[in-house]
This record gives sequence, C-alpha cells and structure tokens, in this order.
Amino acid sequence: MPAVFRPRTPVSVTIRLEGLDLHRSGRAVLRNVSWTVNPGERWLVLGPNGAGKTQLLKVLAGDVWPNPARKSTRQYRLHGQWQNQPHEARDEIAWLGPERQDRYERHDWNFPVLEVVGTGLYRTDIPLEPLTPAQRKYCIALLRRAGIAPLAKRNFLSLSYGERRLVLLARAWAWRPGVLLLDEAATGLDPAHRARLQRFLAAGRSRISWVCTAHREEDAPVTANRLLVLDGGRISYCGLLSRSAMRRAAHPAPAKRRVHRRVSPAATLLVSLENADVYLDGSHILRSINMEVRRGQCWVLHGANGSGKSTLLRTIYGDHGVASGGIIFRAGIAPGVALEQFRAHTALVSPQLQTDYPHHYSVLETIVSGLHSSIGLNACISALERRRAQKAMRHFGLGNVADRTLGELSYGQKRRVLFARASMLNPQLMLLDEPFAGLDIRQRELLLQALEMQIRSGRTVVLATHYRSEWPRGATHEMHLSGGKVQYAGTIRR
Repeated sequence: MPAVFRPRTPVSVTIRLEGLDLHRSGRAVLRNVSWTVNPGERWLVLGPNGAGKTQLLKVLAGDVWPNPARKSTRQYRLHGQWQNQPHEARDEIAWLGPERQDRYERHDWNFPVLEVVGTGLYRTDIPLEPLTPAQRKYCIALLRRAGIAPLAKRNFLSLSYGERRLVLLARAWAWRPGVLLLDEAATGLDPAHRARLQRFLAAGRSRISWVCTAHREEDAPVTANRLLVLDGGRISYCGLLSRSAMRRAAHPAPAKRRVHRRVSPAATLLVSLENADVYLDGSHILRSINMEVRRGQCWVLHGANGSGKSTLLRTIYGDHGVASGGIIFRAGIAPGVALEQFRAHTALVSPQLQTDYPHHYSVLETIVSGLHSSIGLNACISALERRRAQKAMRHFGLGNVADRTLGELSYGQKRRVLFARASMLNPQLMLLDEPFAGLDIRQRELLLQALEMQIRSGRTVVLATHYRSEWPRGATHEMHLSGGKVQYAGTIRR
C-alpha cells in the first residue's frame, strides 16, 4: 500500500513590532511602526509607491534588520514563547511577491511546474530529488486548488507572468506556513486568475495568517479582515477593515477615458506579421498571427494570462523568432541589417526588463542606458547625457532618487525609471507590457497622461494590459488574444 503524504501542521505565529524604525542606505523607510499580527488575522496593507510596504513585509519575514534602539522591538511568539530573533520563526513564514518571482527569470530556473511546487515542501529554490507519488498527488491538488492543474507539465519560464504567480502561490502554500506574506500578489493577473487567487486565500484554514499589499481595490483579497495604511513610512491607519477605511486610504478613481482615434490606413508601415507562429520550449505559444502596425497607431493587446500578449511584444522586439512559414517585417530591417537598427528606435517597458536589469546600477545610469538600448553602460556619462537624463527624471518625478540604486527602489518606482529610460530614445515605436503594474493610483494616472501626450504627438504604441481603465485616450486599434490565437484585431470597438 503506497505511503500517504501528510502535509505539516501550521505553527501559530504572532509577530509584534514596537517603535520600529528602518533606514536603507541612510534613508528613513519606516518610522515608529508599532503593529501586531496575530494568528488567523488577514491583513491588507495599502499605501502609495515608496510608502514602505515591501520593506515592512521584509521586516516581518526577518530578511532585513530594523535600526537598533532601546525602545524598538521585533518579537515572534511560537510554541507559547516570545523570541527576539527571527531565526526559528523564519521557518514558519512564507513569502510571495515580484522579487521572488523574478529570481526564476534571473537565474534561469526553468523547471517543470509540478517540481517548482514541490520545492515548497522543503523550502528549497531548486528540486533536490524526485517527488514521491504521494507528494506529486499533493502538489497536483494544490495546483488544482489554484485552478491551474493543466500547467503541471509545462516549464515554469514558458508561462505567462500571471500564471507564474499562481504557481508560486501553490509553492508557498505547500509548506503550510503559519504566516504567508503576499507582496502585490494580484499584480499581473487577469480577472479570472485574480478570482482564483481570491478563492485560494479564502479556502485557507484559520490558523494560517496572511498579510497582503495592494494598490487597487479590485486586487484586495475579499477575505481580508484587517487594514494597515502606510504613508511615508508611518502608519496612518491600523484596525478593522471597512469600506469607509478603504475609501479614506484610496485616491479618487480616474475618469473614464475616450479611446477612439483614427489614423490614415496609408500611414507608414512599421511592423507586420503574416501567419506568424512562435514556439517557446517546445510549446506553441502564438498561432497564425496577422497584424500590421502603422505610424501613429496605438494598439491595445488584451486577453487572459497565457494568451500570448507578452510573447507577441517580445517577438516584435526581436527576442523571439517566427517559425518557418511565417513572416515578420520591421521597417528599415532587410537582410544584412542588424536588428539593433530597429531597436535603436524602439522603446521597451516590460516586467522582464525590470527583472533582468542589474539592481546595483544607479537610477541615473539606468536611464542613460536607454540612449544606447543597452543593459548598463560601457562609457562614462557625458554632460549632454546627464542633462537629458535629468530632464527625463524631472518629467517622471525621479529627481530625488537619481543617486539611488535600483535595488533601493520600490517596484513601482522601478517601473517609472523604465519609462524615463524609454523616453531617452525619442522612439518611433513603444512596446509596453503591463506598463502600469505595481503603480499606485496617482502614479498610474500621471504615467498614463504622459503616454497620452506621446500618442497625441504621433508616437506609435503597442500596449498590453488587463485593465480597460489603462487604455489610453487616443488608442486606435485593439487585439484580443486567446490561447495564442487572434479572436479580434482591428479598430477599437465602441
């Protein structure tokens, strides 16, 4: 009779912070934070970009150390005893967020999905030994609970950004932690996957606590029962979650946008695909794609996670090739002409670029690299480059972080850096993959307005998003993808 795998029993954990301050690189990130997370509580943490949400989760996890002070404490209660050090408690805390997800891309950890979930059983980054039949059954049950069991045999890096997030949620849950920390867990998820995330968290047992950060009300788990609001590293609200407290914490929603605009069908052709198929790791991702992008057009790509939006953008940029029998045309690129000639006039903003860019580079260096379409710089920054970068930083509200490294910034701040980097090229084509992910309402609206100015000036844009509210004014065309196939492509339907 085969052995039955029994998942570990979660250990109840209480985390208490008192008068806690945190400085990073000489800058105050958290100020006088006092907060207790009790067993069974489910916290929603709100706050604008740079408020300190991610760093607060890292303090809870024991990954960063607060400033030493006589009146400052960080304590963990396990097995009925209080501890001042996080060492033992760290085994009972699981973490899920963009930084953890990005590690798989950065280190090229491209294991089968089932094996990735299995690493959660032993808290390892990579599979160390084959799963037993009982462990495989348990991991498949977790994938089924997350609504993604059909992905079990796929390689992790062949998945969409949103699909990867749910796989890592199942991985985090495999350990059965006492506390689950979720940093912007719903970022990059389509409505169906957000609903799966909600159901997954709602089904958890009361002994497991979780803390989830978010920027959008629709991304907030409906089963949250506590609310913490951060502003400038300080707690402005801490208590029971209510609609009135949510409204006080949120900025007003932007007005609805009119998106329809016309561009002459005789405008210059910049990119076209004919019967284009794209394969990644043996998986057929895009199927018979036909598309024409002309100067001055703004295309919006939409569809579920895994429908092929990111792959299409990266195919246009040249990261992926089109299979034999298909054709891709890029203006100015003929046999013998290097693809870099196209990229020199094409800006890219994407989660993958944000992942790949080394975190030790300064904001200034990163933005200047946009002039060269490079990762990093091969020469010193000239006076002219510095002036152009400073202008871009002022435009995108980055003047006060010029000397910081990317590793010191919040996820949303890094995204603004990528926008500033893209603007340095004065590009004729902008490829934007979920460009507003990780941004708070105010920053999202400011960047959307900046993009709309670019569109009005005649800039050509291809943008992928899950949110209708992110369709810019002046958008001309839309493409709906499903399962790698085009369901609709043409002028925007009213």
